[in-house]
Amino acid sequence: MIQNYADALAFIHGRTKFKKIPTLKRMRRFLAELGNPEQGLHYIHVTGTNGKGSTVAMLRSMLLDSGLTVGSFTSPFITRFNERIEYNAQQISDDDLVRLAQRLEAVVAKLDRELPTGGPTEFEIDTALMFCYMAEKKPDVVLLEVGIGGLYDSTNVIIPDVSVITTVGWDHMKYLGNTLGAIATQKAGIIKPGVPVVIGKLPAEAQKVIEQTATEKNAPLAELGRDFAVRKTNAHGLRAQIQYDGLNIHHGRFQLGLAGDYQVENAAIALTAAQLFLQGRRLPVDQSALHQGLAASRWPGRMEVVNREPPVMLDGAHNLPGMQALVKSIRDDFADRDVYILVAILADKQYDLMLGELASLGNVHLTVTNFAGPGPKRPSADLTQVAAQLSSRYPIKVADTWQAGFQQVAGQLSSEDVMIVTGSLYFISEVRHLFDD
Repeated sequence: MIQNYADALAFIHGRTKFKKIPTLKRMRRFLAELGNPEQGLHYIHVTGTNGKGSTVAMLRSMLLDSGLTVGSFTSPFITRFNERIEYNAQQISDDDLVRLAQRLEAVVAKLDRELPTGGPTEFEIDTALMFCYMAEKKPDVVLLEVGIGGLYDSTNVIIPDVSVITTVGWDHMKYLGNTLGAIATQKAGIIKPGVPVVIGKLPAEAQKVIEQTATEKNAPLAELGRDFAVRKTNAHGLRAQIQYDGLNIHHGRFQLGLAGDYQVENAAIALTAAQLFLQGRRLPVDQSALHQGLAASRWPGRMEVVNREPPVMLDGAHNLPGMQALVKSIRDDFADRDVYILVAILADKQYDLMLGELASLGNVHLTVTNFAGPGPKRPSADLTQVAAQLSSRYPIKVADTWQAGFQQVAGQLSSEDVMIVTGSLYFISEVRHLFDD
């Protein structure tokens, strides 16, 4: 019996993570038992290997400043579970979380008894709880971030107003496939008949799949570099200034609130998706609201500045494409500084290639470490052996614990240096508690 907040979290996190055979039938049955709370709302559905959360954060800020009420569903959380479900940028309350978990508990028990493969997974419960909350709040739009993939993701039970595919790269191959085409097929699963799709710059193999799916479903496609364009206008600087051209905005100048050069393309995607949604709902596109929203956007754990003098940043570059994007930002924005990096990565990621990307930078001082990880089946990688085999300008150091590593690295910093903590978002979550108010 769920009686309090701790019970609610134990109920959610105690469920199995995955089932052997991917299907949406169980999720649809679950929602039917709950009265189909997902129906009657407007959605922007967002998938991609990287950039999903940042794109949602920018969309949320721009649409709020446009006068809309906005719900959002994101993952994973950085500090508290409640971050995942927000209404008007305010986290779901503990009381609402407990009340809705209590409502779901009896339905989950029933499905456990009746379904041959058992009842809902952890993420299906997360998703159902969110739908129930949004059905009560009735926001003008719900920003729905996919968990993994798209085709069989438990969020893929809605017909959105706009679909978004930010990037397609190497991640979650165990579940999505071992080719970019296969991964793209999973992400293309969120494309619905007649619903406009916004995509970022994709590898040719992935783009072909997305374009083919959009054509088959008669879904209008807005493609970065073809239908809308963006460029950074300040040569250096942690937060980019951009020029955007797309739809009804011509030579629009925007200041980004989120740091990192990789946010430039995310901002262009968010601007395009916001316009398409507003136009589709026959709502005015207020360019000043979009300006204000982009500049005010915040997203924890993505090039997040947690200390200013000297600069200390947290960046959840949790897979190879994410690490490549971080490396590009370091090259562009910190080429004239010494950058001290503390990194820990999950063992199921391409940690050898990720570490190699960081070691290739001539101004980087690397310290590798480990952390608890989200559970026994997903441990932190032992980076010691990889570090010993890598060639780097400065010797790679090893810290037995991340706490010791953090103290060691922070103690070396001068006011001109930069410190970046990176790798798994679960690692970033642990470190971020150091900076809680």
